[in-house]
Amino acid sequence: MRLIFVHYVYEDRGSAQDLHNYCEVAKALGHKVIIYGPPDAGSFNYSLSVDDADAVIFIIEWTTALQHGDQIDWARLVGSIPRHRRVVIDCDGKYNDAISVVGDYNHPDAVQSRAWTAICDSLSDKIYQPTLHPLRPNVQTFFFHAYNPAWETPLDFAAKEYGMFYVGNNWFRWGPMRRVLESVEQIRTHVGRIGLIGYGWDSSPPWANPTIIEAAYQSDPGYLKRLNVEVRPSIRFDQVIEAMGLGMFTPVIYRPLFDHLQLVTCRTFETVAANTIPVFGLDAKFVEEIYGAAALELVLPTERPEAKALDILQRPEHYAEIVRGLRQHLAEHHSYAARLRQLIEIVNS
Repeated sequence: MRLIFVHYVYEDRGSAQDLHNYCEVAKALGHKVIIYGPPDAGSFNYSLSVDDADAVIFIIEWTTALQHGDQIDWARLVGSIPRHRRVVIDCDGKYNDAISVVGDYNHPDAVQSRAWTAICDSLSDKIYQPTLHPLRPNVQTFFFHAYNPAWETPLDFAAKEYGMFYVGNNWFRWGPMRRVLESVEQIRTHVGRIGLIGYGWDSSPPWANPTIIEAAYQSDPGYLKRLNVEVRPSIRFDQVIEAMGLGMFTPVIYRPLFDHLQLVTCRTFETVAANTIPVFGLDAKFVEEIYGAAALELVLPTERPEAKALDILQRPEHYAEIVRGLRQHLAEHHSYAARLRQLIEIVNS
C-alpha cells in the first residue's frame, strides 16, 4: 500500500521522529509512506505524486495549512483520493470545542474552533486523536506516536554529565517544568548539573510574534540562572534520544491542554528508550493506562516530590529495572509496525 502523509514538518520539533519511523517500517513491511511535498523540501522522502496513492493521511499538528503548496495542492489531494480512503489524525486536540486549561488552549475562540472542525470534516469522516478518551463521539483513538525498540540504549549510570536533563521546547510547558525544578531545588546539592535543550526556556523562541500569547512561551530566566540550569539550543529529532541520555533522570511533562485531553506525544515513547530514568510529571491514571502499573513508581508525587527525585539519584539501578520492564511493554504494544497495521485497517474500513 502507498500512503501519502500530509504534515507540516519541522525537523527539530513535533512529530518528525514519527514520520521518519513510519517511512522505515513501511519499507520493512512491503508498503510505502511518502511525505507530501516537493522532492527538495527536506531530508524526508517527499513527493507531489498522488496518482498511485492508496490513501492520504492528514496529520494535523500546528496548523491545518500545507507547508509546501496552495489551494491547488488541496484540490489535488482531495480530488485524487476518495473520501473513504482519507484519514485525519488530530495530534493537538483541536478537533474539539474551544478549551482553555491553566492558560493553555486549543483555540482562542469558538469561531476558530468551528472553522478548524469544518476543515477536518471536509477532508474525511475518519477522525482520530492520540488519546484513549476522545471528547467527541465521532472521534476514535489512534495514537500515531509509537515506540521503536531499536532506539533502546543500555542503561548505564556510571558517568553521567547531568543529574537532570530535559529535551524539548517550551510551549505552554513552563508550569510543569517549574514544578519539577522546584522539587529538585530542595535537593539541589545532590542533583549535580541540570540541563535543558530547546527553544523558549531562557529567551523568546524563534516563532514568537504578536499573534501568539506570551503564556505559550512564558518562563523565568532569572530562576533558571539562580538554579544554575544550563540551556542549550534545539536539536534535530534524530539526536533527541542520545541527548536525553546525558541525565540520570529526565522529566516527562505535557502542556496543560495535553494533560487535560490525555494525549500521547512522541516523548511518551522516546524517553523510555533513552539511557535515563523517566520521571513522569503526569496524572498517575494516565501513566498506568499507557505504561502499565509498574510505571506508577516513576510518577513524581504531589507530596514530597523531592524525596522521589533523591531516591532515583541514589538508587538508579532499582529504577532501571522498572524502565526495562516498560521497554518490553512498549515494544509489545506500541511498536510502529503495530501502528502501521492498524492505520491500514483504518484506511480499509
